[in-house]
Amino acid sequence: MNIDQLQGGRIVQGDRVDATQNREKVRQKRLWGLLTVLAVPFAWFWYRQATDNPIEFGIPGWITNDPTTTVMLGLMLVLACLILIPFLGAGHSPHTLLRPSDSNVRLDDVVGAEATRREAIDTLNLFLAHETFAAEMGGSPRRGVLFEGPPGTGKTYLAKALAAEAGVPFLFVSASAFQSMYYGQTNRKIRTYFKALRKAARAEGGAIGFIEEFDAIGGARSGMNSGSMREGIVGVVNELLVQMQSFDMPTAKDRFKSKFIDGINVFLPTDKALPRPKPTPANILIVAATNRAADLDPALLRPGRFDRVIHFDLPPRADRVEIATYYLGKKAHAEDVNAFSVADMTPGYSPVKIERLLDEGLIVALRHGRTRMNMRDIVEAQLTTDIGLSHPVGYNPDERRRVAIHEAGHALSAVLVGRDVRIASILRRAGALGLVAHVDAEERHLKTPSEAADLITVALAGRAAEIQEFGEASSGIAGDLAAATTLASQMVGQMGAIDTLISLEAAASPMGGNLVSRVLADQPSREKVEGILESAADRVACMLLEHRSALIAIADALCTHDELTGEEIGRIVTAELTS
Repeated sequence: MNIDQLQGGRIVQGDRVDATQNREKVRQKRLWGLLTVLAVPFAWFWYRQATDNPIEFGIPGWITNDPTTTVMLGLMLVLACLILIPFLGAGHSPHTLLRPSDSNVRLDDVVGAEATRREAIDTLNLFLAHETFAAEMGGSPRRGVLFEGPPGTGKTYLAKALAAEAGVPFLFVSASAFQSMYYGQTNRKIRTYFKALRKAARAEGGAIGFIEEFDAIGGARSGMNSGSMREGIVGVVNELLVQMQSFDMPTAKDRFKSKFIDGINVFLPTDKALPRPKPTPANILIVAATNRAADLDPALLRPGRFDRVIHFDLPPRADRVEIATYYLGKKAHAEDVNAFSVADMTPGYSPVKIERLLDEGLIVALRHGRTRMNMRDIVEAQLTTDIGLSHPVGYNPDERRRVAIHEAGHALSAVLVGRDVRIASILRRAGALGLVAHVDAEERHLKTPSEAADLITVALAGRAAEIQEFGEASSGIAGDLAAATTLASQMVGQMGAIDTLISLEAAASPMGGNLVSRVLADQPSREKVEGILESAADRVACMLLEHRSALIAIADALCTHDELTGEEIGRIVTAELTS
C-alpha cells in the first residue's frame, strides 16, 4: 500500500494493507503445514487399507476385559482433574475473544467528538500499515493507547468500533478479572493474556487488546502498596511494564531453532557460525480505558508503553446535537422533539446518559398510552432520572399555598434574571417538597461574579416570597440557604470577590476541609459572604414586590396544575408584565 492512503481520515482497508497481507501469508503457511502433517497418517491409513489390514478404532481389549482396571483408571482420571483443573484455570487468561463479525458497532455509529475519533483512526491506521509506515517514513507505530475520561463518554464504544473496522481479533478483558486468590496467579494471568495477544497477532496479521478499568491493575507504586508486598500493586505493575516490551519476544519455534543452532555453533569457528533466526515483532495494539488516569503509575505512560493518551470529555452542545440526532433517528418521537432542544437541555450529559434519557422519555410516553414521545415526556424523564419520581404530598391548604408561593418565587426570579426555566413543580421528588429546574439560556463554560450573584438571587427568592406573603419563612428554605452560602463562598474563595486576591482554595491543605468551611472560618471572608447574601436578599425582595401580580399568578397556576412548564411560566410572566 502507499503511505498517502493513511492521510484520508478513514480506516485503511483492502488486500494491500500490511495486516491483511501478513494474515494471508500465515494462512497459506498454515495450510501447507496441515497438509504436511496429515500426509503421513493418511498414507499409512490407505496403505493398511490396500494390504487388507485396515485400522480398527475403539477401546483396547485389555481395558474392556478387566473391569477393575477400567474403574481404577476412571478414578485416577477424576482425581487428576480435581487437582489440576483449579490450578490450570487460576492462571488462564480471562479475556474474551471477539471477531469483527461479533460487533454491530461501526465507526459511523460513533458520533460527536470528531477530534477524538480522528486521533483513534490515525492510531489504528498506523497499526494496520505498520510495515509501510516503517519502510517509507522510518516511523514506529504506537504500542499502546490510553482512553481516559469520565464514565459513559464512549471509551469502550469507540474501542469496539475500531476493532470491528480493523478486521483483526479483539481480546477484551476487565482489569479486575486478572486478580486471583492464589499467590502469583495475577501476574501469570497477565502473562498468558499477552501471550494470547502475540499468538493471535502472528496468526491473524495483528491483534488489539482492550483492558477495561485499567487503574485496577495499573495504579501508582507508592504508599501502602510498596515495599515487601511483592505481588501487590508493585508486582502487578512491574509485570505490565515487562509485558508491554514483550511484543518482539520469539516464539517457541524460534527459541527451539536458536537452541539448535547454538548447539551446532559451539563446534564451529566464529566466522563460520550459523545465523540465529531473528524474531518478528507481533503487530499488537493495546488499548486501555480508565476514569482515573492520574492514579496510574507514571512508568506506564512513558513512550514505548502507552505512547498516547486520548481524552474523552463530556460533549459540548454541537456534539450533543449530533448525538441526539443519531439516537432520535432510531426512536419514535413527535414533531416537537428535535435534536437542538434535546442538546439544550442536556449540558453535562455523556452520550450514554443522553440515550438513556430518550429511552426514559419513551417509557413515559408509553405510560400515558402513546407510542411516540414528546418534549414534555423528555422533561418528565429528566426530572425522574436526575431528581426522582414525583409523589403527591397531600398538603393541607395553607401548606400547599406556601409551597406554591415558595416555588413561584424561584420561577419568577429565574425568568427575570434571564435564566431558562424548564419546569416548576409542587410535587414531592426525592427529599424536596417542590422544585424549579432552570439552566443558562445559552451553554456557558465560565461563570462571572454577576452570574453567580444571579444564582444566589434565585436561590433566596423562595425565602423572600414566603416572607412577603406570610410574614415569615418556613423550614423549606434550608436547602436554599445552603446553596446560596456555597455560591457566595465560591465567589470569595475562588473568584477573588474580596479585597485580597489570595485563593483560599489554593491555600487549603489536603486534609483541611472543604472550601466553604475555610471561607467561613476566615473572618474577613465570612463578612464578605454575609454582605453578598444580604445584597442578594434585598435585591430579590424588591424584585418580587415589584412583580407581585406575576408571583401570585404563577402560584395560583401551581396550586391548580401541580406542575408548569417553562413555556407556561413564560406566558404568565409576559402577560402580567404587559398588563
